[in-house]
Amino acid sequence: MAPIPTPSAEPQDNPDAYVGMDESSAEQAARERGWSPVRKLPPGAIITMEYMSGRLNFEISDGRVKRCWKG
Repeated sequence: MAPIPTPSAEPQDNPDAYVGMDESSAEQAARERGWSPVRKLPPGAIITMEYMSGRLNFEISDGRVKRCWKG
């Protein structure tokens, strides 16, 4: 039987800190803090609900982060 995979550790970071930042600065900061991948989405985008450890999601409107969440 195959071993159960261990999820990678997430950066100890507060997603709310990215709200209000411009898109490129937020993405750069997230990658520097260890988030991978970083997903940028338009408001109201239809996405799957699977949780991916280590992923940070940005909702981008008018070039700024309006919402940010893990997974």
